[in-house]
Amino acid sequence: MNAMKTCIVFAALLLLATAFVPSCASDGHSGYTVTNQYRPGIKTVAVDMWQRGKNVYRREIEIRATEAVVKRIEQDTPYKVTDKSRADTLLTGSIDEVEQRTLSFSPDTGLPRETELTLIVSFAWKDLRTGQTILERKGMKISGSYTREDPITEDFFQGSEDVINRLARRVVEHMEQPW
Repeated sequence: MNAMKTCIVFAALLLLATAFVPSCASDGHSGYTVTNQYRPGIKTVAVDMWQRGKNVYRREIEIRATEAVVKRIEQDTPYKVTDKSRADTLLTGSIDEVEQRTLSFSPDTGLPRETELTLIVSFAWKDLRTGQTILERKGMKISGSYTREDPITEDFFQGSEDVINRLARRVVEHMEQPW
């Protein structure tokens, strides 16, 4: 009798589990997908040094952005970052604008307490074998904030690190196939 109850419970759980399977589909337009989210046929990506817009005067921000994108591609995708001569694709980008605005002031000193940093970026991903552009985004905004007051006291370099990492994450998310 105990074995029969176990069989019934197992059958009910199996039936319940199969009821949710139709929501997972290989067609990304009809729910969740269990297929690879990255483009087949692409194995390598070259990443050019990101550029600074003509009115961006933050030193080495383009170098830090390039390094963050390369690390994120290596970490989160099946693609291998390599030099342009051996790559299937090329990713280029630019930091078009850097905007800062004060979110709050210290009531004691009147100096900025919290600052919002926004990077406005553009990037393109091109297939070097066919010459076709796979993806292009212009004017994408990535924002974050940092605290300039004690006890945390972050400067622009420290505050921009989080925004640059968000930038890299967003670029790699765009490299996934559309759903």
